[in-house]
Formats: sequence, C-alpha cells, structure tokens
Amino acid sequence: MIKVVNTLRVKKGKVNEVAALFQKAKAVHIFDGFVFMEVLIKENTAEYDELQVCTTWDDHASFEVWRESRETRKAHESQNKEEKEDSPILGTELSIFEVFVQHHPA
Repeated sequence: MIKVVNTLRVKKGKVNEVAALFQKAKAVHIFDGFVFMEVLIKENTAEYDELQVCTTWDDHASFEVWRESRETRKAHESQNKEEKEDSPILGTELSIFEVFVQHHPA
C-alpha cells in the first residue's frame, strides 16, 4: 500500500474554506485501488495555514491510473483557473510514502 500526501499551504484564515472543498466524495472514491482519504488541518501555524489531503492506495499503479484519469485532469484544470483568480492556496507539495506498518484496534 501507499499513502499520497498533498500538502497545501493556504492563506491564513482560509483553511476551513479550502478544507470544505473535500467534504463530499468525488471521483477518486470510485477508483479501483483507492482505500480511503483523510483531510488534515495542521494546528498552531504562524505564517500560513496548512492542509494535508492524504489518500491511501493499494499500489502505485492504482494511484497513477487515477492521476492520469480524465476526471482528475478536469478537476485540476478548474483548480488552476481558480489559482489564477486570487486563490487562497499559496503552494502545494506532493509526497508518496510506502505504508510499512499499520495497526488496527484488536
């Protein structure tokens, strides 16, 4: 399994507005290999707010199929238009991790 973390730096005071965009399930939730999504809001930031959109996948191939899908391109095209129009998002960083260990309740 892999975990993909998209870290978004957001203008101070705008993190809840950006986080709300992820409240409803979208196309990613129906892709083969998708396991689950978490949206995390970092606490106690000084200069900007930070949001992490974390998706867990069965494998790299499943993630890449989603990443290259038409739905994804379409969603990010509209996001890019918004970024040009005074977007609250200051920047992003994508990180991919191998899930080495997971512990679940007994």
